Amino acid sequence: MRQSRTTVNRLVLGGIGLLLLLAGGWLALTGGAFADRLPTWWPEPAAGRHVLLGSDELARVRGEGWWTPSVMAAAIALSLLFGWWFLTQFRTGTARPLALAAPGCTVRAQALAEALADRAGAVPGVDRSRVRILPRSRRRLEVRLRVWLRPGTSPQAVLPALCAVVAEAEESAAPYRTHTRLRVSAVSHRMPHVS
Repeated sequence: MRQSRTTVNRLVLGGIGLLLLLAGGWLALTGGAFADRLPTWWPEPAAGRHVLLGSDELARVRGEGWWTPSVMAAAIALSLLFGWWFLTQFRTGTARPLALAAPGCTVRAQALAEALADRAGAVPGVDRSRVRILPRSRRRLEVRLRVWLRPGTSPQAVLPALCAVVAEAEESAAPYRTHTRLRVSAVSHRMPHVS
């Protein structure tokens, strides 16, 4: 859900940016030193004008019966569209349950993440852990596992046990294919304060 929302946001912003770039490029090229070198098919504004609609053309178009209702309808539609788009950015929604290999069995992604965090936190040398499971498609999950190691614990000491925990989680999530990202951090040494 979040990945598709990010893709849509980037496509919309890229499209708006491209339209603004083309309009700005048209205005910049037709009025500057490049005006003599433009191809013959390039639209050219009237002499001494660097706007899309001059005051004469704007007054003529405003006199048409369709202009004002069309502009108002477009402005209202765009305002509603962008308002809806803005509000959808805050919607998290409830994640659909993940269907397991056994018929009729499902599990919530949050429950699977909590179980994996508990298993990773029980590995000797791990201080705490955090897991996020993100459904990426109908049959693919992304697992983000972050662990904080206790002071003095080397990553090599816990990596085999963490790999076993990840393999167990991947087996439990069947029939989903999982892609796991493991991030290992160290808990900072806290010096005791003398009072």
